[in-house]
Amino acid sequence: MTAWRRHGIALAVAAVLILLTFHTDVRDLAQIWWNSTTFGHCLFIGPVVAWLIWQRRAELAQLTPTGWWPGLALVALGGFGWLMGDAASVGFARHLGLVLMLQGAVVTILGPNVARGLLFPLAYAVFLVPFGEGLEPPLQTITVAIVMPLLHLVGVPAVVDGVLIHAGRYYFEVAEACSGAKFVIAMVAFGVLVANLCFLSWKRRAIFLVVSVVVPVIANGFRAFGTIWAANLTSIEAATGLDHIVYGWVFFALVMAAVLAIGWRWFDRAPDDPAFDPATLQATPRHRAGLPIATALTLVTVAVFPTWSTAIASRAQALPAHIDLPEIAGWHRVPVSTRAPWTPYYPGADHYLFGRYADASGATVDMSIAVFGNQHEGKELIAFGTGVLRQEDRWVRVADLPGISDSVGARGSAMRITAPGPVERIVATWYRVGDTTTQDDTLVKIETMKARLLGGPQRAVAIHLSVEGADPRPIARFLTALGPIGPVADHAAGMR
Repeated sequence: MTAWRRHGIALAVAAVLILLTFHTDVRDLAQIWWNSTTFGHCLFIGPVVAWLIWQRRAELAQLTPTGWWPGLALVALGGFGWLMGDAASVGFARHLGLVLMLQGAVVTILGPNVARGLLFPLAYAVFLVPFGEGLEPPLQTITVAIVMPLLHLVGVPAVVDGVLIHAGRYYFEVAEACSGAKFVIAMVAFGVLVANLCFLSWKRRAIFLVVSVVVPVIANGFRAFGTIWAANLTSIEAATGLDHIVYGWVFFALVMAAVLAIGWRWFDRAPDDPAFDPATLQATPRHRAGLPIATALTLVTVAVFPTWSTAIASRAQALPAHIDLPEIAGWHRVPVSTRAPWTPYYPGADHYLFGRYADASGATVDMSIAVFGNQHEGKELIAFGTGVLRQEDRWVRVADLPGISDSVGARGSAMRITAPGPVERIVATWYRVGDTTTQDDTLVKIETMKARLLGGPQRAVAIHLSVEGADPRPIARFLTALGPIGPVADHAAGMR
């Protein structure tokens, strides 16, 4: 049996066992790729990686695979990243950790020479990981900034309020789906591929990548403008119907063609150029390991991290059997609104309360408390489609507002939202994990990870204060009477 055959079989066995060990994450990735329009391009990354490897088959055949134990460092790095993502309930870290473990298995079982020959395909596999949702809010803002001058240029009267545009007869929301994030993310993956295949100059590669990002952003702004203008000329039904067809089937193809047309003149790599020079990768590597040992160490290293996760997963702490909203001096409970009903969404919370308070002046403030005994996948304090706004909600975000602080300076985020009516609300949000009160989603994930890995209190609380209309002063008065958010959250979680 040839060396390539033996090492190939060992790598295939290791890869299958890794995928089976992390089958939950594999399933989650597949569901995201198949169901999310933002990450549908990830379905093509695997075949592209396979094609890139096939393109290198002649050069790879001239290399000799060998076990290489330093590759275990990449396996361990991926495993630790997966563990941190599992502890903090961050899917991106888990998925990236899984890909890094697979990459580390390639390096450990095939050796550094083969890994260098496969450097680009291995690196390109990172695009299997869904990422980039954070681009949506800034891209919404950029889209609005492009649309408004164009509407004024063609004579359509338009005013903007956050991400809401009143143009002519209609109101439009520049929603997350209209931000163009899905195409920017896909174009980054496309741009990296073309930059590697069609350019030798690193300067030209960098310029092409910039073009691959800028062109779809500008094009998406014109697409949104065209939809609004068409609605003003015809009807909103006709315009949105055409937009869905163009947006789904034509737009991305046109953007790809435009980017390729812009870069075509400066391509400086011939299609038949070899991917790498195998003559430079013939040196015998140091720190070699036998194939059975390299494969076994890879699998043992991988197994450490799910075992560790299982050991810390049972540290949930008991919660009170029953909790109540606090009694607040100068405020009394009143029925909740029927004119503009709103409640935050926490399907995984162990306890959830919502109620309305009024003071002597008649001002009202809604308060909600969501308590988690612990967090894990599907039972998270912060997750997509939970919190202030849920998926397909009648309420939409208009704009983020300056934060609101409690009596000890713990700052909460503030958001203005609106629903058909129209009705508006301001919602302020605080999170409490361990001894930390914050508005920062990232800090919540970090504190959750620390609590799970280091054995701290895993109870987590979300507190929202909301007022109808655009005046935040009732929230400020309510906060003064309520006192610090931290003790209120701790009491709800049974910690005081």
